[in-house]
Amino acid sequence: MGTIRLASPITKDSIVDGPGLRTVVWVQGCYHHCFMCHNPQTHCFSGGFDKDIDELVSEIVATKYQDGLTISGGEPFEKIDELCELLDKLAPYQINVWCYSGYTYAYLKNHPHKSRLLNKIDVIVDGKFEWKLRNFDLKYRGSSNQKIIDCRTGCELLLDE
Repeated sequence: MGTIRLASPITKDSIVDGPGLRTVVWVQGCYHHCFMCHNPQTHCFSGGFDKDIDELVSEIVATKYQDGLTISGGEPFEKIDELCELLDKLAPYQINVWCYSGYTYAYLKNHPHKSRLLNKIDVIVDGKFEWKLRNFDLKYRGSSNQKIIDCRTGCELLLDE
């Protein structure tokens, strides 16, 4: 039974962090420090609070009428062991999992430790938010360098077309 450092309580009924109504887990801690990040309060690794992973699983499972879970932050790929434990415990519930990361899919899939988490999620929105490439007309991302990738196939999902 482990804990994970979160930036805030879970968000229910999000419509901007993936398709449908989603529950969002906000992890604390990020090294990217993207200019004009919309979650700068999640950057400091000592911020936020510790949450028991079993309690978090219970909260997520008890949330009704959700189309999936989105993991954001902060940088989820700095919480690999904790998120792998969370997703292993959620696996029997067959929840669709999206994840936002400042790392690219190509980097993550070739990184022996970080790919452990990548293999447990369905879709990744990858790449740092780039202020100079911002485009708020894009679905589920803020800058044109970011890609939405199906982790099972490695194919980019073109949701804006």
